[in-house]
Amino acid sequence: MSIRVLPDQLIHQIAAGEVVERPASVVKELVENSLDSGARSIEIEVEQGGAALVRVRDDGCGIPSDELLLALTRHATSKIGCIEDLEAVRTLGFRGEALPSIASVSRMRVVSRPVDVATASEVRCVDGELAGPAPQPHPPGTTVEVRDLFFNVPARRKFLRSERTELGQVERLVERLALSRYDVGFRLLSARRTLADHPPATDERARDARVAAVLGNDFLRHALKLDHEASGLRLHGWFCQPTYARSQPDQQYFFLNGRPVRDKLAASAVRLAYRDVLYHGRHPAYVLYLEMNPSRVDVNAHPQKLEVRFREPGLVHDFLFRTLERALADTRPTQPAAASMPAATFDLAPRGAAGDTPGTSALEFYGAMSEGVRDDDRAAGAVQPSTADASASPAAPGAASAHPLGYAIAQLHGIYILAQAPGGLVLVDMHAAHERTTYERLKAAFDSGRLASQPLLVPVPVGLSVAEADAAEAHAPALADIGIEYTRAGPTQLLVRALPALLGTADAAVLLRDSLADLRENGGGGRQALDRVLGTMACHRAVRANRRLGLPEMDALLREMERTVRADQCVHGRPTWSFVSLEELDRIFLRGR
Repeated sequence: MSIRVLPDQLIHQIAAGEVVERPASVVKELVENSLDSGARSIEIEVEQGGAALVRVRDDGCGIPSDELLLALTRHATSKIGCIEDLEAVRTLGFRGEALPSIASVSRMRVVSRPVDVATASEVRCVDGELAGPAPQPHPPGTTVEVRDLFFNVPARRKFLRSERTELGQVERLVERLALSRYDVGFRLLSARRTLADHPPATDERARDARVAAVLGNDFLRHALKLDHEASGLRLHGWFCQPTYARSQPDQQYFFLNGRPVRDKLAASAVRLAYRDVLYHGRHPAYVLYLEMNPSRVDVNAHPQKLEVRFREPGLVHDFLFRTLERALADTRPTQPAAASMPAATFDLAPRGAAGDTPGTSALEFYGAMSEGVRDDDRAAGAVQPSTADASASPAAPGAASAHPLGYAIAQLHGIYILAQAPGGLVLVDMHAAHERTTYERLKAAFDSGRLASQPLLVPVPVGLSVAEADAAEAHAPALADIGIEYTRAGPTQLLVRALPALLGTADAAVLLRDSLADLRENGGGGRQALDRVLGTMACHRAVRANRRLGLPEMDALLREMERTVRADQCVHGRPTWSFVSLEELDRIFLRGR
């Protein structure tokens, strides 16, 4: 064919391929426009998963009648005016492609009324033909209807999935939007049923409740809060304890200046921060918000703006990693126990009520909010923070005892330590706890250059395959740095000559084989691989099940846990201790009833 200029309608349909992938893409673009317009209440209605209808209503600033037709023109926008605006864009949308691109593959109707205008105006667009504006009754704000998506592009329509699948995509999108803007109310309807109703969350308790409504009460029960600012960057939100690790990365939400993004750099930094406290193959759960000057990030790197490009990626990665690593390091017995976090439960009993009315879950509290129940509506029974809060836990700051884990009173089945602590009973997995304290001592010694090796009186022979022996020779310098020294005595034999002094009488042959396996699995002698080896060494050193400990030995381990960072989990992410309050014990034995 000869070179020609493409028709406008075809240009729009090609552009729609970048913006409109499925009905959820339409919802995303329309809701982002609503948020940019200052809306505080947004209602989304879909039919047949959004393929038949997507309707988005908002109470934003509205579009003047003389600009409605322009809004459906390609590259027409009110959000940027020059290149400087693009380099520091603060709005969610700015390209001016969304509305005309969507209109080119659907039947669109837009009705809008600015707050200071008495009558709304309507425009319609079908097959690229615009009609309007025409007067129409409508409250202040904007409604956009998108019907019969891809009706004129049958090849694209064939790629849509089942109604249930497409509706699920819309539901997950609304969840992300609800987590991105707590000051805005979101409502999702389908087939005249309300699928989600998120009223504005104006205080900390309401924000906790919204998180619980989206991610479940268990997420909130295991979550810790974070808020740190440095170098012009601020990171805040919720991150879950490693004991809540999941088999899939399905509860990982990251927002940049209020924009949901899927950023590999951020995901890598979070994964690195959790490296010492997770099982292999497990994934952390978090809802994190990074705020920074918009001029330091390019949000125009992806057509759908799901990926971004940082001007200083190294600085951002280090800030995210260091901030989360320090927060995770504080998960020790001196911090509030996850099961006792006040954010996880609420007490709906009247003020000053006697008895032990159980707290309601955050989800139930959230449901009450959705139905319009507010504190001021309950003069006799306002929602109050649960009286059974972290102050009753041995892990609460300012506990009566200087030792939050209390004092050992017995050993159970040669596995668990039972300790009497302020407010209840502490149970400790002695192997997991000793493994964590040993690992942190090994790391600290290695970082300070004081990880000394202790020569063996008699070298220990270790038989390997030729390939394993070759790999051992290659990794010898790395293992020597952490105190394991050996020489090759033959094609298939090594002689272990020294072990780290902190390990005492570890099995040299088993330790060497496991350490070499860790190095091979983690790709050599990098720091992450060496940390894995140190974790294996700690596991070998930790006390084993059925070893009898005296009370002084058990108390010494409890004190060591209180001083050790990340002491709430072992090297593999398992919990090291748990707490049973006196209130829970009283309920078990029906005391006071």
